[in-house]
Amino acid sequence: MSELVKVIAASLVDHPESVEVREVEGSQSIIIELKVAPEDMGKVIGKQGRIAKAIRTVVKAAATKENKRVVVEIIQ
Repeated sequence: MSELVKVIAASLVDHPESVEVREVEGSQSIIIELKVAPEDMGKVIGKQGRIAKAIRTVVKAAATKENKRVVVEIIQ
C-alpha cells in the first residue's frame, strides 16, 4: 500500500525525492502517513481536496483485497 501512495505522490509533485511514506499497521487498519515538501502540499491535496480524495479512493480499492481498512493521512 505504501509503495502505491509513494508512486502516486511522486508523480504529482515537483520534488519527488522529498516524498516520505510511513505505514503504521494495526490489527484492523493500516495508517499511511504521506509527507511532501511544503511547496508541494497544494499539489497533493488539490482544489477542495479532490486529489487527496482520489488517492484515498485508489488506496481503499487496493486494500479491499487484504480485507483491511486503510487511512491515508497527509502530514505537514
